Amino acid sequence: MRRGMTISAAALALTAMAAAPASATGPKAPGPDKITVEIVTVNGSGCPLGTAAVAVSEDNTAFTVTYSDYLARTGGNSDPTAFRKNCQINLIVHVPQGFTYAISSADYRGFAQLQPGATGTQRAGYYFQGMPQTVQTTHTVKGHYADNWQFTDSTDVSQLVYKPCGEHRNFNINTELRVNLGTSDPTKTSFMAMDSTDGGIKTTYHFAWKTCP
Repeated sequence: MRRGMTISAAALALTAMAAAPASATGPKAPGPDKITVEIVTVNGSGCPLGTAAVAVSEDNTAFTVTYSDYLARTGGNSDPTAFRKNCQINLIVHVPQGFTYAISSADYRGFAQLQPGATGTQRAGYYFQGMPQTVQTTHTVKGHYADNWQFTDSTDVSQLVYKPCGEHRNFNINTELRVNLGTSDPTKTSFMAMDSTDGGIKTTYHFAWKTCP
């Protein structure tokens, strides 16, 4: 099944409710020129070995995570355990000396096909190793729904958590998809995906930069 990238009015409305105002996003200070992101470990039913990839944007303002097998489903002939999928990714973000970073916002995208009465839920959180986890965000899509979905979680400038300067701390990302039958017809399948067979649907994490003393 081919998935277009045009987001419906309903999905845009959901995004608008989930996103903070533009003024609440991280500072736009220029970052360093050379950044690399290395995957250390990947665990979870939503990201089997070899199905998650990371890339840094050309302008070094963000990095993306692409999944190729991240789909939760229920109803029909679905496996009873397939209604929930999760993924935990541990990363090392290499930045030049003199800089540190925080995550100012994260864009989560995917596709859902939900029967009337079914619901799909996306949860996410991220944190630096050894530091408190960010507040986990939860977004819900209600059936009937058959389109792309998108949610944006933004952090106010005053609430940004930067990696401590001079310390080596890996960056952890935890995500989850869950589909519930609700009042839908149990003989019909509902699913929610955060994957893309053509690499066109990505989760994007936006950097906020500051210089270290």
